[in-house]
Amino acid sequence: MGFPGTWMTESESVVYRVVPKCACSTIGQIMYYSDHGAFFDGDIHDATDGLHKWAREESQGLINANVKTHNSYAFTCVRNPYTRILSSFFDKICGIQRNGRRYRGNLVPLLIQKYGIEVGGDDGKEEFDQIKSFRRFLLFARDTIRWRRPMDPDIHWSAMSGHVGTFVANGGRYDNIFWTEQFNDGMQKVLDAIETPHKVSLKKIPRFNESEGHGPKRLHNVEDYFDDMSMHLVYEIFKRDFELFKYDFNDPSNKMPIGEIDLDEVHAKLGD
Repeated sequence: MGFPGTWMTESESVVYRVVPKCACSTIGQIMYYSDHGAFFDGDIHDATDGLHKWAREESQGLINANVKTHNSYAFTCVRNPYTRILSSFFDKICGIQRNGRRYRGNLVPLLIQKYGIEVGGDDGKEEFDQIKSFRRFLLFARDTIRWRRPMDPDIHWSAMSGHVGTFVANGGRYDNIFWTEQFNDGMQKVLDAIETPHKVSLKKIPRFNESEGHGPKRLHNVEDYFDDMSMHLVYEIFKRDFELFKYDFNDPSNKMPIGEIDLDEVHAKLGD
């Protein structure tokens, strides 16, 4: 199995387990900058050099050896499940991707046909009932995760604990898991714990939100998208995420964590 979704600086100063929709573009650019003193020109997900990635065959041996011996500081970043699944909907389902096409080709036509969702027309700019369509998307997301129908779950809406857990189950150990909602505090702790070829000043780092502008603007407050049934579906999909990463299931309007992440608990529960 190895360590899918794992990135490492070329200097091996730090190891990061990517969790989609959790500031991964910004984190990747910080890692790249810390080695090279400049940002990658483009979306860091497209970088094929300058940063070790498990998806690059030539990086796998180095990442495997490092993680198995816990040679470098290892971390990841998580996000409130309510805002994460909403972001996935507006970016991946309603939005036009950076290649100028819909995400995953026939996915959106399938959702329109089978689940009756709307996405704002061909360009995502027409008005539509965002709340109704999002709730229907939630049904689809639940179906993919619970029954793998009509397709396997996508990395952007599958549970964070699944992403975080592969690193643990295959022999890795985290030194830090922090929240997107307190990004600067969490990322600073990582930077304070490692030595990098180039010093990083978080105050000067732009936010690389590569999904921003892909889809229509969210028109309502987060809590307006979640009625009792939607909350039930979210809990069914993300129960472990709420529990391990200490988010408030009972109040979709509260994006902030309500407790401290217990790394021992994470390793114990995700290590099997």
